[in-house]
Amino acid sequence: MRIGLYPGTFDPLTLGHIDIITRACALVDRLVIGVAINRDKGPLFPLEDRVAMIEAECAVLSAQTGTEIVVHPFENLLIDCARDVGATMILRGLRAVADFEYEFQMVGMNRALDSSIETVFLMADARRQAIASRLVKEIARLGGDVSSFVTPAVRERLVARFA
Repeated sequence: MRIGLYPGTFDPLTLGHIDIITRACALVDRLVIGVAINRDKGPLFPLEDRVAMIEAECAVLSAQTGTEIVVHPFENLLIDCARDVGATMILRGLRAVADFEYEFQMVGMNRALDSSIETVFLMADARRQAIASRLVKEIARLGGDVSSFVTPAVRERLVARFA
């Protein structure tokens, strides 16, 4: 069974994330969405809300693609999380060259820790390249329309959070 790990904070889940998840489903039999518990980032949504958003949105994708999608919170090293879930690949989305520079360093470190786990990069769809959770939160906080960047359910959660 091909198991892939797609890690992130998903604060909140965006259409860019969903694009990567959808395409990752074509590469694996089981996709584990690793939700990072990163206290340094000070997430807008608590872990439980982020997990619930992902589970709700991915239930439909799982049914459509036939790929098992599992949500797995983690607070340890990414490479240890990959081992914990039995992943043989880590899937990462890239939007721009700046993303690649950071990811390139991460791949090198992860390969030094465990060379048996590959990292696979998926380029964001051109329509989704500008979407960043940080920017979506800022737009929502200032009362802007985020419906082009997130699903209706996530939009509702954002609006309620900033009401």
